Amino acid sequence: MSGHSKWATIKHKKGAADKARGKLFAKLARQIEVAARQGGGDIDSNASLRTMVLKAKAAQMNKDGIDRAIKRGMGETSGASYESITYEGYAPGGVAVLIDVLTDNRNRTASDVRSIFSKFGGAMAEPGAVGWQFSRRGVIFIGGSVSEDDVMVAALEAGADDVSQDGGLWKVMTDPSVVYEVKDKLDAIGLDVQSAESTMVSSNIIDVSDTDDARNILRIMDALEDNDDVQDVYANFDVAESIMQEVG
Repeated sequence: MSGHSKWATIKHKKGAADKARGKLFAKLARQIEVAARQGGGDIDSNASLRTMVLKAKAAQMNKDGIDRAIKRGMGETSGASYESITYEGYAPGGVAVLIDVLTDNRNRTASDVRSIFSKFGGAMAEPGAVGWQFSRRGVIFIGGSVSEDDVMVAALEAGADDVSQDGGLWKVMTDPSVVYEVKDKLDAIGLDVQSAESTMVSSNIIDVSDTDDARNILRIMDALEDNDDVQDVYANFDVAESIMQEVG
């Protein structure tokens, strides 16, 4: 299982502690707020806002929290002004990392991201150095004892465009604009949907066989995810399950 998809599954297995859940909701609220500010508060006419709201609902964010974020974005209540930035970098082993940020202080966030890379053996990269290899896709992971034919038929009927096996799970690929609708349809027929997201997928996967590199890659991912300004982190690594168990 590779890159951001692997990281998403790791986070899913960790479970959602109250503190982590609160941080996730704060990030989702910021994304909703910015989408509403840029394109208006109507989810029918603002595709970015609609995607963010569906993402928040999939994470079980409540309606009041979503509505408050939209109102802040529309200027109906007070809120900070956020700037959207994408940073690029390399983790150990030449692993490419793409970081989406919403910040009210560019200098602070750049310093924080640079410090995380430096601490764990990585480095910031120039704009465009790694971003060219990533494209946005919808990714859904399905577990349980279900046959390939059953998953394939259900996924294609729901609007997906590809199904493959990945790390003991079924990986369903979709257009990013319909990933949450496809998830709801698969949920409705009783499939064990473990995660669903609109994410960036790399065309160049790097196999990581060194234990120290794997450990530091995961530390970078974890530290970036823990930063309040960082909204999403994507990477192109693949780590064998045996090494994952070794690094914990």
